[in-house]
Amino acid sequence: MEEENKSGSVRKFLDLVKKSRRGKFKVYIGMSAGVGKTYRMLQEAHALLKNGIDIQIGYVETHNRAETHALLGGLPLIPRRKLFYKGKELEEMDVNAIISLHPEVVIVDELAHTNVEGSKNGKRWQDVVDILEAGISVISAVNIQHLESMNEEIEKITGIPITERIPDRVLELADEIVNIDLTADELIDRLKEGKIYDQSKIARALGNFFQSERILQLRELALKEVAHHLERKISLEIPKQIKLRPERFMACISTNNTTAKIVIRKTARLASYYHSPWIVLYVQNNHESGDRVKLDLQRHLINNFKLATELGAEVIKVKSNQITQTILKVAEEKEITTICIGKPHLNLFQIIMRTAIFNQLLRSISSTETDLVILS
Repeated sequence: MEEENKSGSVRKFLDLVKKSRRGKFKVYIGMSAGVGKTYRMLQEAHALLKNGIDIQIGYVETHNRAETHALLGGLPLIPRRKLFYKGKELEEMDVNAIISLHPEVVIVDELAHTNVEGSKNGKRWQDVVDILEAGISVISAVNIQHLESMNEEIEKITGIPITERIPDRVLELADEIVNIDLTADELIDRLKEGKIYDQSKIARALGNFFQSERILQLRELALKEVAHHLERKISLEIPKQIKLRPERFMACISTNNTTAKIVIRKTARLASYYHSPWIVLYVQNNHESGDRVKLDLQRHLINNFKLATELGAEVIKVKSNQITQTILKVAEEKEITTICIGKPHLNLFQIIMRTAIFNQLLRSISSTETDLVILS
């Protein structure tokens, strides 16, 4: 026991040392393309350069916006890495060159970008983590729709599937998050003036993504995300006089793919809001054993485990026919404060009268301090 305590103490100290050596991470976030994230990053780069900070451009995408492109003048630029993929010459950020040159600060645009196949990391946010761990500070930018846990909600708002996404935990690494905010009217005016897309794309954009009601919903999500980050920062950095019970969430899933995804993503948002650890529990009964479940359901289940892991969850799989007892046992062992489950496909009266597992769960947790959340 004494050796374990010593080992744990050493690990904690190493974590503190690594954190102190890590570069600082600042993220500009916006509700959509065209709000001015890259413009603001480049303005900051000029200000830092004037103050004697060794800052370099690791990767910037101006999208041929004249005002933004003009700001590149006078800023040191690290050449991009050229590589061939499917017969085409493509360019990617040169992570090795950045780490080798080791500037104090590097600008890295488009955090959610997917790297060309064959790159060391699949995603640019992973490149940023490598750069931070090398002790280089990073200023980056991302739109709110690229946040993984918001994927389905964003798709409902915009009607557009978002393929490039970042796990929520990437924003949790940020030392500072700045929201670049515009009103819906201001953003639409910028679009009409040709400051976002060229003339050939404006009419289509106005009829699709750039509609006032959609922009307002995205704006609300971006504002909430920055507010959540500030609350997390305050809770971590300002000591509390009264120690509250730390929140710990547990998402319970089954082979129902659609419900499982909803439960995982919404629990991830709750955990992110409270800056809390969380787990995903799958209890496999005899009816869901490997030889009885269809291959497509098995594949969806594996994909949901992967999604949960990417969003920062600990995944626990247990074989048992005693589902309620297993949920409660794991909840007790892991000191769970909130159990999250999917909404059963019955009305509330039918649930209470006919659903044995749900009924047992309600009765069992009523004598504890654990909350039960039904996610629709």
